[in-house]
Amino acid sequence: MSWVLLRGLTREARHWGGLPQQLAGLPGAGQVVTLDLPGNGVFHRQLSPASVRGIMALARHQLQAQGVAPPWNLLAMSLGGMVATDWAQQHPQEVHRLVLINTSMRPFSPVTERLRPGNWPALALLAARWHNADPTERTIHRLTCNNTSSREADIAAWVHIRQTAPVSPGNAWRQLLAAAQFSSGPQAPHCPTLVLSSSADRLVNPRCSHRVADAWQAPHHSHPWAGHDLPHDDAGWVCRQLARWLAEA
Repeated sequence: MSWVLLRGLTREARHWGGLPQQLAGLPGAGQVVTLDLPGNGVFHRQLSPASVRGIMALARHQLQAQGVAPPWNLLAMSLGGMVATDWAQQHPQEVHRLVLINTSMRPFSPVTERLRPGNWPALALLAARWHNADPTERTIHRLTCNNTSSREADIAAWVHIRQTAPVSPGNAWRQLLAAAQFSSGPQAPHCPTLVLSSSADRLVNPRCSHRVADAWQAPHHSHPWAGHDLPHDDAGWVCRQLARWLAEA
């Protein structure tokens, strides 16, 4: 059964780093598909919808167009986690398992937890110099990554991604609007769900993940030091949690 990976706001498949390869190495992992959301990556020229439902519909269409047959295991972080949640709630027959990493959503968390107010000035500056690749990616790295051992190589790679598949300011804004407005349906997804979070997430309050897991009575594991981009900071830990969860099932 295929694993489908969905990244977050303005990020694309190449931002997963080594996680897809590590995930593919798990016993019985099957095919691993890194699907770009509309407006990002290979779809960066496409208009990004201003709603999670619209993003989900286009992502679903793109996956079907690739000939990857459902049901799928969805692994998603941040905005991708909202898209995956909506997918599982709207099309339960298509989602076999759901893994959410550092996501947040209404009605479980207020805006001040979903995006820490201390970062609002930095994000406003980020928007103002969106086309200046190096300082923009340095700011994103500072806000989302606590593992700085490969910072310069990361930034060089991310600048290259920005130069080869630039996300427009309009698409970035529409994705932010979609994330801000999204509210989960009243019922938990019918599929088995795992929640992973970072205790040291400086962008999104980790309480957001705790509340989702509590509301859905889903297993939840928290990384002790990683930042918001948990797959970047410790992909091995993510895969170990997945392997343990699948073995228990």
